[in-house]
Amino acid sequence: MTFEGWRPPGVHAFRAVFPGFAVSVLTAATAQFLSEHYGAPAMLMALLLGLALNFLSEDGTRTAKGVDFTARSVLRIGVALLGARISVDLLVQLGGVAVALVVAGVILTILAALAVSRFAGRDWSFALLTGGSVAICGASAAMAISAVLPRHEKSERDLVFTVLSVTVLSTVAMVIYPMLAGFFAFDAHDSGLFLGGTIHDVAQVVGAGFSVSPETGEIATLVKLIRVSMLAPVVLVFALVIRQSGLVAAQPKDRPPLMPLFVIGFLVLAGLNSIGMIPQVFADWVGSLSRWALLIAVAAVGIKTSLARMVEVGASAIGLVVFETVFLGIFIVVGLHYLS
Repeated sequence: MTFEGWRPPGVHAFRAVFPGFAVSVLTAATAQFLSEHYGAPAMLMALLLGLALNFLSEDGTRTAKGVDFTARSVLRIGVALLGARISVDLLVQLGGVAVALVVAGVILTILAALAVSRFAGRDWSFALLTGGSVAICGASAAMAISAVLPRHEKSERDLVFTVLSVTVLSTVAMVIYPMLAGFFAFDAHDSGLFLGGTIHDVAQVVGAGFSVSPETGEIATLVKLIRVSMLAPVVLVFALVIRQSGLVAAQPKDRPPLMPLFVIGFLVLAGLNSIGMIPQVFADWVGSLSRWALLIAVAAVGIKTSLARMVEVGASAIGLVVFETVFLGIFIVVGLHYLS
């Protein structure tokens, strides 16, 4: 027996995925650099840079396996780590009525997406993907929801389209919505509820909120984190419904798990944070790590997707995402009108 050439278990797997993972990390780092120096959303930059590197995911390339691993596994890690930013204290600070308005906005937006998707010629899975991303937290929600939806030949295309569209709309909203808050004569509190309850991505919520006032920025961020806290239960409900209703005509091994591990991780971290077992410094560090994991995963998803196939998505899909965005905005504005 000889140990010449022997490698510990896992070394060969690591060597297989490392090139693709490294490319995804470099793409994400470049996107972050562009974001910090030119003001463009990092998620959008990662996606666009990834699309330009699509040739690295072609069969036979050294990077293909690692890119696929990053797009799936790293995104689940990023979503799970989001739980460290969530606690029950967030709900207490905002108040029951405001929380109910935000939660209702999330649920009704998803239901509206399902209802309208039929007229747009889109199936239920596309409606859940886009509706959930608009209702909850943009690109992060899109990545998490896609992990429990049944896989098909257009899964990657639909995910990239969703991430791209919600990121662009979120950036537009960051500019327009503060002006709308002024038009509706919202005070600092209501402006924070409006911005945090409607804009898709966390970074854009922070930018829009603090452009109005520090108080508005703090409330908007708080409201947004409450929407983020709904990610785990919504994804869990999606997984359970898909599994139990027979919507997936696939083999049992292909069915979404009863309780996805990343959802369990999210809930465990949120529970630990709620009882004060996660120090604030550590929570901030985990939150930063989560953001990087999601940025790297978005870059990998972009690399996996052909830009030519993106054109196939059609105008009806764009119209559906715009409808969902407008629906959520109108609902929050009407709700604030009656609350005041």
